[in-house]
Amino acid sequence: MLMLRKILLKLLLVIFVLFAATFTVYFFNLDMKLTALIEPWLLKHYDKIERDTHL
Repeated sequence: MLMLRKILLKLLLVIFVLFAATFTVYFFNLDMKLTALIEPWLLKHYDKIERDTHL
């Protein structure tokens, strides 16, 4: 019974930490800020790709 309680407590702690992390990312819009930071490198990479524009 004590072992089950420890496992359940650890599981709840992990779930709470994951929820807090995802809530922080959502609240401060960190995913879009990271995307805006990476965008110049992505644009440079995709501008170098040769495209076949024939229809």
